[in-house]
Amino acid sequence: MTLPRATGIVPADAGGDYVALDYEARLIRRKRLQSVGGLGFLVDLPEVVSVGSGEAFQLDDGRRIRIEPAAEPLLRVEGDLARLAWHIGNRHTPCRIEADALYIREDHVLRQMLEQLGARVTAVTGPFSPEGGAYGHGRTFGHSHDHGHSHA
Repeated sequence: MTLPRATGIVPADAGGDYVALDYEARLIRRKRLQSVGGLGFLVDLPEVVSVGSGEAFQLDDGRRIRIEPAAEPLLRVEGDLARLAWHIGNRHTPCRIEADALYIREDHVLRQMLEQLGARVTAVTGPFSPEGGAYGHGRTFGHSHDHGHSHA
């Protein structure tokens, strides 16, 4: 049996079938997935993309499979948020920024560093959708801009 193929990303419809993908799995080009409703399909995109809430895989038979961030282990960081965010960013660590807390993926080394800086750090579980990079959509590593230095 041939699997339906997802060859594009489109706006998601409310309701319907979906896949729950963690942060790493939402960086995707080609992969076999199975929806919560049990539909197996092949993601076959022309290039690697970062996908998230509000988007869906467009299947070649016309169906859409909504993309949802899956729950994963996170650290909730409270304290002097501006200072703590600077240290997190200085380590090129993806971070979700809220008014009263920062959220990063669970990492014992970063937890120790943040606690040494006076942060209150709590292990939590939830969806992770960090801030996008200044030069790209959703991820902080890939960017293209004209300036006089390299990132080697």
